[in-house]
Amino acid sequence: QLQLVESGGGLVQTGGSLRLSCEISGATLDAYHIAWFRQAPGREREGIVCINNDGAKVEYADSVKGRFSISRDTAKDTVYLQMNSLKSEDTAVYYCAAGSLYYYDCYYPGMNYWGKGVLVTVSS
Repeated sequence: QLQLVESGGGLVQTGGSLRLSCEISGATLDAYHIAWFRQAPGREREGIVCINNDGAKVEYADSVKGRFSISRDTAKDTVYLQMNSLKSEDTAVYYCAAGSLYYYDCYYPGMNYWGKGVLVTVSS
């Protein structure tokens, strides 16, 4: 059974940086597309970045483009989300999700497995 565990959430000041980790178990990282989502208070869940299983293609949402960066460590079966220039609007619960290779490219609605989420709070 595939499992995803996020870590690295916490409190950070406006303009600061934070790195989230998503470690998968039960399969290797190259077997799944990986996406990060977030859900801010009172708002719908938003897909913010999607990366193909081989890392060859990455797509960012406009809301985080230029500030967030995703990376992979296949040796650790871990995906990272580096978040820079954080602002209050980034406050949300962040989720890591995995999708099968049924789709050629990473596809937000195609995510099958989810982590429990971690809270990121950006204070001013």
